[in-house]
Amino acid sequence: MAQLLHNTTVHVLDGITPPAEALLIGDDGRVVAVGRLTDLDAHPAAAGADRADLGGAVVLPGLIDTHPHVLHFGARERAVLDITDCTTHAEIVERIRARAAVTPPGEWIVTTPVGEPHYFVRRSYLDLAERTLPDRRVLDAATTDHPVHIEAWAPRTPNVAAFNTAGLRRCRLTDTLPDRVCDVTFDRFDDGSLSGIVRGAVNNYYCFDPFWVQVRGHLPGPASWELHDATVAEMAAYNARGVTTGFDGHNMSPAHVAAYRDLRAAGRITMRMLCAVEGEGFAYPPWQPLTLAQYQANLELGGSMVGLDDDLLRVSGVTWGQAGPCWPGGIRMHDPYQGPFGQPTRGMTFLSDEKLAAFVAFCLGERVQANFVTSGYRDHDDILGELARVGGPGAVRPIAQDTNWLIQHAILITEAQAVAYRDLGFKLTTCMGFSAAKGDLYGERIGPWVWPDQVPLARLLRVGLTVGCGTDWGPKNPWENMVLAQTHEFWGSGRRNDGPDHAVDRATAVALWTREAAKVLAWDDIGTLAPGQWADVIAVDRDPLTCDLDALADTQVQRTWLAGRVVHQA
Repeated sequence: MAQLLHNTTVHVLDGITPPAEALLIGDDGRVVAVGRLTDLDAHPAAAGADRADLGGAVVLPGLIDTHPHVLHFGARERAVLDITDCTTHAEIVERIRARAAVTPPGEWIVTTPVGEPHYFVRRSYLDLAERTLPDRRVLDAATTDHPVHIEAWAPRTPNVAAFNTAGLRRCRLTDTLPDRVCDVTFDRFDDGSLSGIVRGAVNNYYCFDPFWVQVRGHLPGPASWELHDATVAEMAAYNARGVTTGFDGHNMSPAHVAAYRDLRAAGRITMRMLCAVEGEGFAYPPWQPLTLAQYQANLELGGSMVGLDDDLLRVSGVTWGQAGPCWPGGIRMHDPYQGPFGQPTRGMTFLSDEKLAAFVAFCLGERVQANFVTSGYRDHDDILGELARVGGPGAVRPIAQDTNWLIQHAILITEAQAVAYRDLGFKLTTCMGFSAAKGDLYGERIGPWVWPDQVPLARLLRVGLTVGCGTDWGPKNPWENMVLAQTHEFWGSGRRNDGPDHAVDRATAVALWTREAAKVLAWDDIGTLAPGQWADVIAVDRDPLTCDLDALADTQVQRTWLAGRVVHQA
């Protein structure tokens, strides 16, 4: 049935159409017209339309998150017990005790960390009343019949985690261990026995410590994740934030794409999803390098899954990423910087030059989208060097344009590198969390001299790149990301890295989540509410284009439509 949305302000966001007072959606789920209510009332398509009085809410196109990890974070968070909001040890014990009551004896009870995922900068276990994680004796009060583990999530290193007594025993951690093994240290009680609290390189992913990787082998891992119901629940969470399209293009395995296809076949998709298969991932330990032949077979498998004809689920190409985050010392730099335990490092290179050459050759030969995940200067220089080697800008540029090649992350990027990508026809996605949560870290570990190149939004746009934004590790609130696009504030220190190469205005901040994000994903009929576009629509309680900056992050989504179908109602 056609729908007529009125008593509203409609922002089409096509860069041309002024705000309107009504929106007409056809029974095919596409926008028919925008304009004055009297004019739309008289439109032939409005005959018999369902009229929706929005009570003054503001209407915008659905938001497009170009790096959400919908499946990964949804599956990870729902595979464990949520204690992120706990404020005391007693709350943690009670929550674990309740889970133990419905869990067969002997099965693991694994929890989230305490605080704000995934950076834990603004709130962490240090905000518990006790200012520390509960030790094994406290956790034993919750259950002695189940091994218990409070996880430490990436990207932080050093980090802290905890076990109850049964958890220590299951992982074969005994009192005879030295105080430190590799980069893992053990807290002890006064009698010398393990307290259950472990520190250092104890992350559940992006962990490269050889000892902790062995410990992780005793714990449930990604292979145990439930991918279907968890992903549906996570899509609903994104719908509630106003997101109607996402791009899961990093750390995606063929099994992850298959899960999305299962959901599509079952009619359970509530977001448009674009996916790309990772040629070789290393985020989840243990990691063993693929042979070149195995790597090429992975690329071929990913390429065989490409399909761009579906209106809700598309697979665009394959992904390359050869380095880890800065926190565990993985970001690839030309000069040494301080690693997580004080040692000098230039980063970690997980994939060889031969694999980069194979990746580029495959994407050029098969004319599929190449997604390059980058973090440090060496990543960009290697990619640009390989592209120059295979023919230079004159040979590569039209292919990069035609197949929509993307740079993802771009946490650090110089102006010269940005210009080179533009000349090659690339587009780019990035996340404000890379600045907000990592700015102080980069200043401490590498040096303040990198700040001019850290997520320089204004510079990227000025040189002519098409840019979209996403949430990756957080913050997961898109409206807060729009604030950060204007302030470039570092969460820890409150410093604002908001020079002329960084800060953008409000209209641009919103466009990076709508019109420009759609261009990045090469999804032509989303991102605006112009006639003929899909009616991916959100109604919010304030005008994100004009409200006070301090109020923008608190924007509440009252209703979300996907192709004219309501997928969220507050």
